Amino acid sequence: MPETDQQPTAGKPGVRARALVILAVVAVVVYTLDRVSKFLVTENLTVGVPVPVLGELLQFRYVENPGAAFSLGSGTTWIFAIIASAVAVFIVIFARRIRSVGWAVLFGLLLGGNLGNLTDRLTREPGFGLGHVVDFLQLYAFPAIFNLADVAIVSSMGLFIILTLRGVGLDGKRGPRDPKKPGDTNTAVEPAVPDPS
Repeated sequence: MPETDQQPTAGKPGVRARALVILAVVAVVVYTLDRVSKFLVTENLTVGVPVPVLGELLQFRYVENPGAAFSLGSGTTWIFAIIASAVAVFIVIFARRIRSVGWAVLFGLLLGGNLGNLTDRLTREPGFGLGHVVDFLQLYAFPAIFNLADVAIVSSMGLFIILTLRGVGLDGKRGPRDPKKPGDTNTAVEPAVPDPS
């Protein structure tokens, strides 16, 4: 019976749809948690006043950050607003190429976290594109205060490193390997030379 070529599972439309759903769900969950947490912080905490959660190991300290993740780059909020908008558009356009669950989770984390902080920059004081981001998580001996959106963004970077080191592509396949299978002991045999005698 003749063999038929089959499309790899990662290339089927159903797999792409599943990856897009996972990306969207992760992004929505991250965005929702970020917005709800920031609302609770702004409604219940006083700016600059620490609230111990796990002693000094973890505290809530409400601050308004004009910079990037982990309070970096203060004073350049409008630049980060433009970059964040570009990243969001890129992810939405690029998403249709994703077949891997791991990459879908990665981009979902990045999109949700990115949109969470971008919302602050577009809607909070002192104005559109210049809004200060709400940060409130402070770890002992850690030099910056951050929020759940920052956690999601940094987690996506960690997942990127893992997927890259494992050689997992956007289609879910591993990178090219040595075509010789483990245990294959077949070696090329040189042709016999006739004995002149």
